[in-house]
Amino acid sequence: MLARFLALFLCLLSLMPAAAVAQEPVVAAQAVIASQIKALIEGDADAAYALASPAIQSLYPDKGRFLTMVQKEYEPVYHAGTYAFGRSKQIGAGEVVLQEVLINSKQGADWTAIYEMRLMEDGSYKVNGVRMVRNTASQGI
Repeated sequence: MLARFLALFLCLLSLMPAAAVAQEPVVAAQAVIASQIKALIEGDADAAYALASPAIQSLYPDKGRFLTMVQKEYEPVYHAGTYAFGRSKQIGAGEVVLQEVLINSKQGADWTAIYEMRLMEDGSYKVNGVRMVRNTASQGI
């Protein structure tokens, strides 16, 4: 009886790290998004630009152009009042993470931002694109 219990316990214990690993890409991607939103709110162009993927950086080859684009195209993110993470979806083994971010702008409007996060060769995630939808409820991914 004790042997069966021990075997069951060891099986369950071996499954726990797998569940934790499956969540790691989402947690890592959310940390990068939170860091970039914080950098944008604080006007830290260097930090915000550093979290953009190489593909985005190739479109905006300097932090000034990048920041101007964000100010014009993603004003709710640039002036986020509050935000919360919504649904997420991993593609493959976490090579891509789609993350819903529910944003309440300082002007009081509600937005959903869908972040595309790409896994880089160094194991970090970078923002590879954001799609903005004005609404008041989660639309899913």
